[in-house]
Amino acid sequence: MFHEFELFHSAEGILLIASVILFFSIFAGKAGFRFGLPALLLFLGVGMLFGSDGLGIQFSNPNIAQFIGMLALSIILFSGGMDTKVSEVKPIATQGIILATVGVLATTFITGGFIYYISILATGYEALPFAESLLLAAVMSSTDSASVFSILRSKGVYLKERLRPTLELESGSNDPMAYMLTLLLIAYIQVGGMNLQDAVLQLIIQLSVGAVAGFLLGKLAVYIINHIDIDNESLYPILLLTTAFFTFSVTTLCKGNGYLAVYIAGLVVGNAKIVHKKSMRTFFDGFTWLWQIVMFLTLGLLVNPHELLPVAPIGLTVGFFMIVVARPLSVFLCLLPFKNFSVKGKLYISWVGLRGAVPIIFATYPMIAGIEHAGTIFNVVFFITILSLLIQGTTVTQAAKWLGLVDEPERKNEFGIELPEEIKSAMSEIDITPAVLAHGNRLMELTLPDHTLAVMVKRDGLYFIPKGNTELKENDKLLMISDNDEALLQAYESLGVTDYTLKKN
Repeated sequence: MFHEFELFHSAEGILLIASVILFFSIFAGKAGFRFGLPALLLFLGVGMLFGSDGLGIQFSNPNIAQFIGMLALSIILFSGGMDTKVSEVKPIATQGIILATVGVLATTFITGGFIYYISILATGYEALPFAESLLLAAVMSSTDSASVFSILRSKGVYLKERLRPTLELESGSNDPMAYMLTLLLIAYIQVGGMNLQDAVLQLIIQLSVGAVAGFLLGKLAVYIINHIDIDNESLYPILLLTTAFFTFSVTTLCKGNGYLAVYIAGLVVGNAKIVHKKSMRTFFDGFTWLWQIVMFLTLGLLVNPHELLPVAPIGLTVGFFMIVVARPLSVFLCLLPFKNFSVKGKLYISWVGLRGAVPIIFATYPMIAGIEHAGTIFNVVFFITILSLLIQGTTVTQAAKWLGLVDEPERKNEFGIELPEEIKSAMSEIDITPAVLAHGNRLMELTLPDHTLAVMVKRDGLYFIPKGNTELKENDKLLMISDNDEALLQAYESLGVTDYTLKKN
């Protein structure tokens, strides 16, 4: 047991144990990708392994867990906003927002009613009041698509029908709604009632302030980053991280929804032209993964696995109801007016609405608030999260294949080069085929538009810079840069080039 060792009570010992746990988590995540398991499930498992019922690390402070969760969610949502392309999201923005708002409300009331009903019928359990049943449902109403996409990417699976941007938008924007519902229901339970008009007004104020603050502070961040002119490039990601935390805290203090604000701010920053964007994306990708691991481990340490067994029957019942009834019903109702999703697409959206770390974090709020059945709520939420990840998380890829929703994969970037956004040009990669070589096997013999350069060749895994008399061979990969993408595409057509990529600034 760790708590029996003297090193656990020293700073060096704590650092040693923390590094060991992180090592375990990373290797567990690697194994999870290989076998199609969500990384979240394995990180939680590692936390439980090292916890009180495992190797003996004693951690039972929901306040610390909530604080860590708040920091992690701010970073995750900001990074998620940065990775979301407005051009992809715009066509399905209405559907995604409806799923994130009306869908959360529908899931909460459908599931809450079911929980209230079965808690009365179940023997051996104390019946939950209707308000606490709704609270339990609200805590579980947000989805986590990050795990879905990590699995799909690891398997090289791409989705049809704009399913990916829809799920991204829903996942990024439904956390604020679930958060507000959780807080409202806690306040309702504590004071014994609440005016419906006041509750609706509070929801509108939080959403409005959060959206406006996120947009304005995102624009401010873009302006500052492009005009501050810091000599040390490494400080730009730190500046952006500071902006994310500032956005969350200021918005929350102004009675707005901080989680919505950081997501929108990230969306604004990610779709704007800013200096050093690539290095900042790289920083945030790594930093986001670090905080996800820390958050999942903390939640795994917080739970006592032996307390999950008593709630297993009700957890299984509610979990299967959410997966099979509540989630599909809310999705189909929300998407009923829209015709751009097939029945199979709606079924897939329903199936991949798996629960992640966010419901567990939100489950700490009733504990801190001193709600009567807070312990039961936390354990049921934790159990259902594990159930959802085991059932839905492990079948993400197979479900897409069964439903015929697997799309052709995007062409891989062979050179891994990105042009700074301030350079107005187009970068393209082409395959050298017999059709291309028929026009000549030397670079100078290819008819290319003015202001177009062939800057690099990949041959048999090796890279080199070509010259005019460089002899091209079949299966070569050629990297082109041009300031006239239309003329370049016309040249490709005349040369018989059919397999190419094109990225414009």
